[in-house]
Amino acid sequence: MGKLQEILQGMRQNKSEFKEKLKEAQMQDKIQRTVEERKMSSNERDLLKRMKQKREEGIKTQLDKIRKQENKDNWKSNSILAQETNILKNDRPILKEKNIFVDNKNKVPMQTKRKGMFFRW
Repeated sequence: MGKLQEILQGMRQNKSEFKEKLKEAQMQDKIQRTVEERKMSSNERDLLKRMKQKREEGIKTQLDKIRKQENKDNWKSNSILAQETNILKNDRPILKEKNIFVDNKNKVPMQTKRKGMFFRW
């Protein structure tokens, strides 16, 4: 068990070292962006902000197109949904069978023959 604990402890140390390095890099990046931003004029900052918004809108519209196309492809790939056949056509044998629930004399469902259970139409 001693070796397993040493390995786990080493993994934890490596993970914590990685997190510390990542925090330092993020802090350096944030400081650099702040310095660059302060060197710019307000008009330049506004221009960059608007260009970033336009780019994000373009990305969003492209993502929407891709998602719609994938959804369309998924619907077409489903074998049942891909069939362009009409389910109400007469080529199905179940539609040609006699309805056992209808009285052929009066064309009224059998349940209506019971007293007051359903209305007659």
